[in-house]
Amino acid sequence: MQRLLIAISFLIFQLSFSVAQTHTIRTDAPCQTIRHFGASDAWSMQTIGLWPDTAEQVKIADWLFSLDTDAQGQPRGIGLSLWRFNLGAGSAEQGRESQINRSTRTECFLQPDGTYDWTRQQGQRRFLQLAKERGVPHFLVFLNSPPVYFTQNGLATNTGRDGTLNLRPDCYDRFAQFMATALRGLEEHDGIHFDYICPVNEPDGHWNWQGPKQEGSPATNREIARLAKALNSQFTARPKVACYQRDARIHNSQILVPESSDLRCLLGIYKTDWQRGNTIRTLFSPDSTATYLGDVPHVPRIILGHSYWTNTPIPYMKKVREELRDTCRHYGVKFWQSELCIMSNDEEIGGGGGYDFTMKTALYVARVIHHDLCYADAESWSWWRACGGDYKDGLIRVYEPRPERNSSPRGGWEGAFRARDSRLLWALGNYSRFVRPGAVRYEVDGPEDPYGLMVSAYRNVDGSWVVVAINYSEKEQPFVPSFSVGGDSASTSSALSWRSYRTSDVDGETLRPVAVTPMLPSRSITTFVSR
Repeated sequence: MQRLLIAISFLIFQLSFSVAQTHTIRTDAPCQTIRHFGASDAWSMQTIGLWPDTAEQVKIADWLFSLDTDAQGQPRGIGLSLWRFNLGAGSAEQGRESQINRSTRTECFLQPDGTYDWTRQQGQRRFLQLAKERGVPHFLVFLNSPPVYFTQNGLATNTGRDGTLNLRPDCYDRFAQFMATALRGLEEHDGIHFDYICPVNEPDGHWNWQGPKQEGSPATNREIARLAKALNSQFTARPKVACYQRDARIHNSQILVPESSDLRCLLGIYKTDWQRGNTIRTLFSPDSTATYLGDVPHVPRIILGHSYWTNTPIPYMKKVREELRDTCRHYGVKFWQSELCIMSNDEEIGGGGGYDFTMKTALYVARVIHHDLCYADAESWSWWRACGGDYKDGLIRVYEPRPERNSSPRGGWEGAFRARDSRLLWALGNYSRFVRPGAVRYEVDGPEDPYGLMVSAYRNVDGSWVVVAINYSEKEQPFVPSFSVGGDSASTSSALSWRSYRTSDVDGETLRPVAVTPMLPSRSITTFVSR
């Protein structure tokens, strides 16, 4: 009898796991509007864009930007809707004297005599065109440092200075004029209108980008506010350069701040001081009279931050994002997550060292995307580098030829220019490809497990529903894709049919169209799109 009871109990236990879990889209509970998903061109596109093998460039561009499908209906790319362009400060022209690693130096349009050389940054501009040709709707410029001609130490890296902006006090207006001129020049020469510009990047980073790594500078909140106001004046003033025919469009560009290095700096003081912490309150509370940006015409009530360092432990990842969401609501501010890659504290997947083509990194990042969207109410989400080397910071792994060993005096090369996609690329595509600009996220009622099933839902401007289901676990998960859409009789589950696309470690499953089934495979991400 006891054995029979055990057998029955075990059968009930098994059956309980075979019953699909119902997730209900609450159409009476709309959340944030999704603006875009993106990535940046730093620093790889300045060389990739000059590769002699243009076929590899086209392949990379298709992976990143294309919304086309092949003959079997499989997406050719992840359809990024935002492309971030790194406006250089001139460390490349300085060479070794820049105190910056060669691979992260950047060119500058501005020349020592005050003129502009519009032949600079050709590799990056090649990818601006490739993105535009594939229909990318939004472009953003970000800067890591003012031009070297304006900095206090004559360099684009901070080299041990204090936590203030590496900009001479008399150069705020000149720096702002440079940014405005660069936007006008890129539009005039390349036909690219930039919707946004971020004048500082990670100003609260406690490391301050002390060389020899990359361009960068800290900045206090007062300096950020002063710079944003100076740039705003440039945007609203009558252009001084008569040759530009499209100056009026610069009035549509928005100034975004502060690209915080850590979400905790937006909320309080974290590994910095009072001058560079409590950023949301300092920049968007009217009580902060010296730093208030809420009444500056070209500065929207948007705060930008990076999701580094706050993704573990899992309960804390959720907690800090809920606090960020509530603080933003209190001050009437929207949040954009503008940069992420894998860091040393991401120990669950072995930290950032060594590239990973598999679902291990892809699922880990998908879980962060889910938390940023569903708990921080992020309106925009961007990965850091589109392409990279042997580190977990690129959506795409790139390889360049190296000098042959024991080569002749004339030299030789081994290998070829080539690129290889990753499951991380396609995992981001489960969102970016299908959740298009203007989509609204809706609350989803149903069980959630950060080590199992995570579900989010969106409605695009065209009325289509998109549901992204992450199965983080090592087991299949029962799941009902025929969602009951509460509160909207025209969109009940009986009225909806779904197409599904899956990313997993199974060969060929990179947003592959798959049959809708009641089970989600282990270690997979599946996106359901209503017909």
